[in-house]
Amino acid sequence: MSIRPESTMLAALYGELALHPWRDPLVAPSDAYSLFVARSSAMGWLTEAEEGASGGLWGMNDAGQAPAPEPAPGAGPARVAWFQVSLTGSVPAGRPLPVQAFLSCADDVVARVGAVRLRAVRILLPLQGLDTPVGTSSRVGAVMTLLQDAGWFADADPRLRARVRVTLDGGDDPSILSAAPGMLGWMREFDQDVFSCDSVSTADMADTADTADGDDVVLEPAVIDEVWRGSARHRVTFHGTLAEWSPDALGWLAAFLAEAGFRHGVATPSMLTAVPSTGPGSPPG
Repeated sequence: MSIRPESTMLAALYGELALHPWRDPLVAPSDAYSLFVARSSAMGWLTEAEEGASGGLWGMNDAGQAPAPEPAPGAGPARVAWFQVSLTGSVPAGRPLPVQAFLSCADDVVARVGAVRLRAVRILLPLQGLDTPVGTSSRVGAVMTLLQDAGWFADADPRLRARVRVTLDGGDDPSILSAAPGMLGWMREFDQDVFSCDSVSTADMADTADTADGDDVVLEPAVIDEVWRGSARHRVTFHGTLAEWSPDALGWLAAFLAEAGFRHGVATPSMLTAVPSTGPGSPPG
């Protein structure tokens, strides 16, 4: 499967990764790439890398993982694993962007390699890959699917609820800034208990460093411009409470925010970064 920037979906996990004691990375028969291929194939999500292949959600591009080094004083969490795929085609109007499946697969792979303490997630969302019916801008079917999928979290332990900051950055495209108020109002229209959004803030970060949410959380390395529309610049941060601090819930939220952004005029690649907020209800340290 060739790398097509217009369909690239990338996820990077940040935190601490302790390799399983029985797994020697120098002689292990598998790595993040081969494990991701095997897992996504088993789940029916992989499109085979052959001419005319059909089925599946994505084709594999690249992946990598490493135990987290000791953090430098004042530095943010280290990247411990990353995965890059190309969507097989446009995402139908009745289906959301497959971020939940993508992060679920990534989580399974990391769990096979070691034990991870997740501190942040960064995801490149190819909003331009969302399809709509001819003659309409509606993706009601995709939203209804997400609301149905939200039932998975209905019986979650309330003690797992976590305060989070979730940033969407449009890079060189400023459309996310004007879309933010409408996105917030639209999200509050739905009866779902996966993400409760308290507020939204906007910022033009043209002259500041690349941070996760506009303050002091720095995630390195930065995503290369070749798979995104320029460096971090125009960003919106949503503050709220997530059903649980997990790749599963973060994947659902990312797909929900993608629908909200697309509905309000955002149709270019957007970088999502999620980090826990401090204070009561935050994920344990």
